[in-house]
Order: sequence, then C-alpha cells, then structure tokens
Amino acid sequence: MRTPRKDNREILATVENMLGANRVRLRCMDGIVRMGRIPGSMKKRTWIREGDIVIAVPWDFQDSKADVIWKYTRPQINWLERKGFL
Repeated sequence: MRTPRKDNREILATVENMLGANRVRLRCMDGIVRMGRIPGSMKKRTWIREGDIVIAVPWDFQDSKADVIWKYTRPQINWLERKGFL
C-alpha cells in the first residue's frame, strides 16, 4: 500500500474540481488549496474524478501548484481511514 512519504514532500489531497487541460483543484491535508497537474504518464492510465483521494507533490519553486502522482481506489481509501491517515 502506497502512503505519502514526508521526505519526498508528498501530501494527501482531495480533488475538488476538474479544470480541464489535465488540471485539477486540490484541497491538500495541510489546508492549502493548490492547482494540481496530472502528468502525461498518469493521464492515459488513471481516470481521476472529483472527490478522489490522491497523493500530490507541491512544486519547490511555487507552493500553490502540485503534481498528482498517485490515485487511491475505494478499498485503499477505507484502509487509510482505518489507519488514521485521513
């Protein structure tokens, strides 16, 4: 099971809405609303919708933006809730 790694600045986030052009609005667990970018390697394989829980990595040079690197499935979200991550 993939969990966010603090040493890589990874953070859990919820997809608030889809903005088009591979962009999403993320509400991160640190309380900041960020613009998220779905990279090309994930775009074709993973379908992301509003309300999904994802792992995002904030950019070093612009903290208001982040890259989406992982999407959780429903059983994985239930596991995260039981373990206290959410």
